Amino acid sequence: MLLRLGYDLEYNLPRAVPMVSLLNLHPSRAADARTPDMLRVEYLGPGDQPIGSSRPQNVHVDTYYDGFGNLCTRFLAPAGRIRLWNDFQLETTEEPEIMPPADAPQRPVDQLPSDTLTFLLASRYCEVDQLQPFADELFGHITGAAARVQAICDWVQWKLQFGYGSSRPTKTAKEALTERTGVCRDFQHLALTFCRCLNIPARYATGYLGDIRLPVSPSPMDFSAWFEAWIDGRWWAFDARYNTPRIGRTLMAVGRDAADVAITTAFGIAPLTKFAVISDEIV
Repeated sequence: MLLRLGYDLEYNLPRAVPMVSLLNLHPSRAADARTPDMLRVEYLGPGDQPIGSSRPQNVHVDTYYDGFGNLCTRFLAPAGRIRLWNDFQLETTEEPEIMPPADAPQRPVDQLPSDTLTFLLASRYCEVDQLQPFADELFGHITGAAARVQAICDWVQWKLQFGYGSSRPTKTAKEALTERTGVCRDFQHLALTFCRCLNIPARYATGYLGDIRLPVSPSPMDFSAWFEAWIDGRWWAFDARYNTPRIGRTLMAVGRDAADVAITTAFGIAPLTKFAVISDEIV
């Protein structure tokens, strides 16, 4: 099955701003691209000029891999209107994603790979130390890693109400638990925090998740968040918001929480004026 993936973002910058983006496929999915997965950064002209009055000019970019293995792009965005866009095709399976065996056991911490230990710790949005007693009360009696993680997803989906406008950039897992509302990132922050409280490595993930072979949502397409748990020797995708296997989930970046995987980070003022995401099946 082929998917059409991409995005079209525009900013109007009052002055030149260094920027970093995580808008490419995760290296683990790069081989599945059937046309180039290429971030284009274009200068569209001064901010006070009419749109289309000048010809786009390419902005020089450099790439590097961050400490989590994500492909990052850095560039100096000149003052004025800047466009970041991509439109490519990716091959993926037509089958819903597989889940770990329900009886998959949990490894003791001393037997976990060293590179997973970071994902047991508290982070910017995940107060592991504060929520540990509550997580143990709710899920400590459940045996096995896969069963525990699924129980966590079931509980978070049941207890939190999804709603646009119910989140904010500073909202943490503990605050989502207290307020019982949030968007996809809040669902995932709370679920992965509970996993870490129970010594199951869990990391935040972001990427494309279109309504592939499902009723199309009336809301505009956006990038999505989910989380991955280390079970039975590998990372498995879980989604505390939708809580069901999906078709076409496509990874872009992973980190401790949302702070590590922002689609763009501007080291200065960078008002976003356009945001569009493509995630469709090619039929």
